[in-house]
Amino acid sequence: MSLRLATFNVENLMNRFDFSGFRNQLNQDRTLALYQIRDEAEYRLLEQARTVAHTDDTRQLTALAIAETRADIICLQEVDNLEALKAFEYGYLFKMIGEGYRQKYTATGNDTRGIDVAVMMREETHHGQRIEFVRMTSHAAVTFEEFGLHTPELQALGIQAHERIFRRDCLEIDVTVGGKPLTIYAIHFKSMGGPRDNVPGRDATMPVRMAEAKAVRRIIEDRFGKDFAATKRWVICGDCNDYRQRLAIGGNDVSGYTFTPADEPTSCLDVLLGHGFAVNVVERRPELDRWTLYHTRGPKERHLCQLDYILLSPALAEANSNAVPDIIRRGQPWRTLFPPGQEVERYPRAGWDRPKASDHCPVAVTLDIV
Repeated sequence: MSLRLATFNVENLMNRFDFSGFRNQLNQDRTLALYQIRDEAEYRLLEQARTVAHTDDTRQLTALAIAETRADIICLQEVDNLEALKAFEYGYLFKMIGEGYRQKYTATGNDTRGIDVAVMMREETHHGQRIEFVRMTSHAAVTFEEFGLHTPELQALGIQAHERIFRRDCLEIDVTVGGKPLTIYAIHFKSMGGPRDNVPGRDATMPVRMAEAKAVRRIIEDRFGKDFAATKRWVICGDCNDYRQRLAIGGNDVSGYTFTPADEPTSCLDVLLGHGFAVNVVERRPELDRWTLYHTRGPKERHLCQLDYILLSPALAEANSNAVPDIIRRGQPWRTLFPPGQEVERYPRAGWDRPKASDHCPVAVTLDIV
């Protein structure tokens, strides 16, 4: 009895317009920056037209990527709300795969932009095993003080002990697959952001992700017992916005590109993977073939890295010792640099920078639930 499980950051699946770019140039789309816009009313009309024109191609590509995962259950990040997810599933996914993800779950998290984590499920696996929803628990309200995770580093960032830990949520969903229990923790940790006072964004925001990772581990240990969590069937799925290794990209299109693995001394993943607490099954892939995101701020700052994770409990990992996940990269834009031998055929209408399925790649794995 097998289950196909996936995770995908779908990049701003919204059902509303964002007009903040009129007053904040950092939020203004580069297309509108080319034009002289007289007032806010004109800006709103142009932004609506731009967004609608851009969205259709983007969501066709997103749907193609999800369809290629062949997932029975898929965890999503950056979903506006349940209405947006329903409209996307019916208007785009349904046209590709027919009846599929009838069960959809999300909860309002803490993100200031309103993007949440969500889970979509089929009613049964591809092999005919019934998938039944049992319960959903949001942990969005947990505070640093409640879990004893407030630190001087967080205080230095202006974060108080009474504030909530998760920048979005840790959404706990219990299901049964063919009658056997499985618990899914859908997450989306604090983004790295840009440099702050000459401190790299990843370093500046690391204390928040560290606290989020510790909170996830605490939630799992509280649920199953610290001494028994390893023996239970659970999985952490989502965008950790962090990596333990990246592929630094050098060279150019004339001399050729180089892809050099570079280990990081610190990562929030250390909390979840340390002492065998969980297993990152993507690490079963070759070292140069684990990336799920291409990062660039220009030719002097480019790398590939894994930000998207399916972390298995030790018991689930042992029961699936030969399971190697797939990474779906056909929705990447043409600007993404691929290591030699990894090039893929892009989906139709993928652009140089956009449209694209997402800036992230879906990760999917087939698991035996025994």
